[in-house]
Amino acid sequence: MPELPEVAGLSSFLGTHLEGTVLTKLQVLSVAVLKTASPPYTALEGRAVTGVRRFGKFVSIDADGLHFVFHLARAGWVRYTESPAAAPAAKATAGQATARQPPPGQGMLRPGKGPIAARLAFAGEDGMHIGIDLTEAGTKKSLAVYVVHDPQDVPGIAALGPDPLDPGFSPAKFAGLLAASHHQIKGVLRSQSVIAGIGNAYSDEILHAARISPYAMADSLDEETVRVLYDAIHSVLGAAVEEATGKAPGDLKDAKRGAMRVHGRAGLPCPVCGDTVREVSFADTSLQYCPTCQTNGKILADRRTSRFLK
Repeated sequence: MPELPEVAGLSSFLGTHLEGTVLTKLQVLSVAVLKTASPPYTALEGRAVTGVRRFGKFVSIDADGLHFVFHLARAGWVRYTESPAAAPAAKATAGQATARQPPPGQGMLRPGKGPIAARLAFAGEDGMHIGIDLTEAGTKKSLAVYVVHDPQDVPGIAALGPDPLDPGFSPAKFAGLLAASHHQIKGVLRSQSVIAGIGNAYSDEILHAARISPYAMADSLDEETVRVLYDAIHSVLGAAVEEATGKAPGDLKDAKRGAMRVHGRAGLPCPVCGDTVREVSFADTSLQYCPTCQTNGKILADRRTSRFLK
């Protein structure tokens, strides 16, 4: 799932390349992806892009006061091209086989079939044409698109907690959030209503950097541990945002994977102490951690109802 650093890099890249262009065509290929009906998405066509902004894991493209907002969910991504073909997406006739989806703007698309959820076309004053596809792998579709007058009209944005990289996110504010939560710190860091933008991967990385067990209770952490965790949030996310900035969408995933120390590295040596990185699997997700660095050598039980293997 794209998290704060990748979404920040994506927003920065799109802002640099889209500001000043005109959104000439918007096609929604999956009915389920569009979460709003008014204003109609076609109202975006012909409007100039005036900015691109990130809200947690949401991206908002401001088209002269009307906002195209999307959330990539677990398996969504963006395909970007500066050489789209002129052929639009179109419905396939009955009985037609589903063809391999072409790059943005190239060839015919079959609505509701394949990975493409929406296609956008932009034109610049210099004659440049840009194509963007919002794609989603797998059969479980969660990618969401909204067309609104104000990003705060999107329920998920309105419910977001503070952004951890916002200057107003102080150590005292962070300490207050933890003190008010009697939940495991791993879940607190991932809760978008508590802190915006951190997901499964970066919560693993942050807890490893802070040397804290993912099962530690948020309200049990002492003042010094809270400060160490606060600093880890900023160092891990700050470095990842710096790495993501300026990269094209197609390069962001590899940059994320390459920077991970424990997430997605179960069975490999911890780069800090050399111990084997362990994994705890749940119904639809998993976490990774280092026993030596984070749990005093104890192996966390691979089930949600127990804290440690005895």
